[in-house]
Amino acid sequence: MKLLNYVQDGGYKLGIHTDAGIVDVAGAAEASGQTELADLNIHQAISGGDAVLDKLLSLTDFAHGNPANSHLLLDEAGLAFGPAVTHPGKILCVGLNYRKHAEETKAAIPQTPILFSKFNNALAGHQEEVPLPAVSQQVDYEAELAIVIGRKAYNVSKEDALDYVFGYCCANDLSARDLQFRTQQWLLGKTCDKFAPVGPYLVTADEIGNPNNLRITCTVNGEVRQSSNTSDMIFHCDEIVSYISQHMTLEPGDIILTGTPEGVVLGYPPEKQVYLHAGDVVTVEIEQLGRLTNTMTL
Repeated sequence: MKLLNYVQDGGYKLGIHTDAGIVDVAGAAEASGQTELADLNIHQAISGGDAVLDKLLSLTDFAHGNPANSHLLLDEAGLAFGPAVTHPGKILCVGLNYRKHAEETKAAIPQTPILFSKFNNALAGHQEEVPLPAVSQQVDYEAELAIVIGRKAYNVSKEDALDYVFGYCCANDLSARDLQFRTQQWLLGKTCDKFAPVGPYLVTADEIGNPNNLRITCTVNGEVRQSSNTSDMIFHCDEIVSYISQHMTLEPGDIILTGTPEGVVLGYPPEKQVYLHAGDVVTVEIEQLGRLTNTMTL
């Protein structure tokens, strides 16, 4: 199932992506008599597990099952997307987690996952404009696979780790390099406003299978800058979830950005580095997860 958030009346509404259109969850709930689902949000869907997903599937069937219900299917082109997850308790990121990316930046291959964080101010949705900070001249793109936790995870094994994952989505770990490397702490360059677009959909884990065998690309103004596969991760998704859970409790809705492949601006020779400018359109695409597009602005 592909869940999404869209903006309506100043708030976020839950939708379900289908080939026929976006199911209006609130509308389908009211029309089908399942009024307890009318105010369902993405975090309740995540924490509700299979029981809630089964109910959402029934709403999808209801919206598709009768031509009279066609008004419950919205045109995706007319929607303003919100972040795929709107209020995560934690946004955790893994640095230098693709072997070729570590090599292009001439960094040592990490022996354990390098963790840093972003805050909720960095969240942005598909097609949302991202303001470039006036204090930075070196904003870089980073296509990433995002893991969204589905149930509380503490000290879980690698073998069981993916059982705690609700789903996956595309992410862009935008990074102001001049701020990132101003000190040994990366935070300042990583969590500027809207520096963590996630979406367009949150795709449930059952649709993905192996998250470490997905094509991942990034284009800037249509030019391919990154083209790889999540199989190049140094620490795979199960290892990442297990490792983090050994140090802190992961909660439903927490987001983990799993690192970026080679091809970022930072990896180019200095004379060829051209960082993002206002008007640049950046698209992250991951196999089975969709395309996440954002335009940079001043």
